[in-house]
Amino acid sequence: MKSAGSMGINYMQKLLTSNVPKEVVKKGQDRVVEASLTLIRERAKLKGELVRGLGGAVASTSLLGIPLGHNSSFLQGPAFAPPLIREAIWCGSTNSTTEEGKILDDQRVLTDVGDLPVQELRDTGIDDDRLMSTVSESVKLVMDENPLRPLVLGGDHSISYPVVRAVSEKLGGPVDILHLDAHPDIYDAFEGNKYSHASSFARIMEGGYARRLLQVGIRSINLEGREQGKRFGVEQYEMRTFSRDRQFLENLKLGEGVKGVYISVDVDCLDPAFAPGVSHFESGGLSFRDVLNILHNLQGDIVGADVVEYNPQRDTADGMTAMVAAKLVRELAAKMSK
Repeated sequence: MKSAGSMGINYMQKLLTSNVPKEVVKKGQDRVVEASLTLIRERAKLKGELVRGLGGAVASTSLLGIPLGHNSSFLQGPAFAPPLIREAIWCGSTNSTTEEGKILDDQRVLTDVGDLPVQELRDTGIDDDRLMSTVSESVKLVMDENPLRPLVLGGDHSISYPVVRAVSEKLGGPVDILHLDAHPDIYDAFEGNKYSHASSFARIMEGGYARRLLQVGIRSINLEGREQGKRFGVEQYEMRTFSRDRQFLENLKLGEGVKGVYISVDVDCLDPAFAPGVSHFESGGLSFRDVLNILHNLQGDIVGADVVEYNPQRDTADGMTAMVAAKLVRELAAKMSK
């Protein structure tokens, strides 16, 4: 059975090949893109004014959802993740104070500008080149409102490319990236898709958006992944040597001499015992406390982050992995805000 989204896209593709003038279709696409960005722009302005009015914030985390799943190579469930992560963040089973003592109820710590309407954009028939550019523009709109910094809720890992591109372009130079994942996501073009969730970091490195890329938690990597890592000078830390690397990874100092630090957390960096709600089960991963130790001890100015690849369609009935993703978001928000 086809989804409503795929039927809408098929309809628009037929329209594009019909006798309807292309300029008519393009004007319609332009209007939907502008309306989508206007929604993010106005929400970001509102939240930026609020934070500035409260005063005292040098950096304030703002959530932006990018519910994109079609660049997944296996399952597309991550498209449904952002609203469930939000629900878990504010779940009544826990309080609003993070482990480091930040209070999420304080909007100088955490605000939310909502979701970019990815499916509605795709329903107009726009291609991925324009969709990725629209994602980048939405991130820049958040960054326009100082002191807001984007913490992006995925979505599959393909979103990291346009998000990092936006952060680097907005700040005017490369960043250092800490990438937590079971996979290096650095294929040149996985299954012919240059925007595949398995190719996002190849695009980032090609674009010169990162000076250093540290990949931690890796335990599913083939020859191309290692060769691409060498090609781009990536620092790959595999789980098979984690006990040896732990001291270094739990005391990272990043971002000196560049525009800051970007953190990308694929939920499958965790062992499936901690987070079963992911598309790709890879045993032998990080514990949740391993990840928090790395994040809490990191020294550097965090200018942006994402949490991606939570797949609600694979989660337990009680949404355990949603709570895991929410905890990651909460602790990242506390780390980013100051």
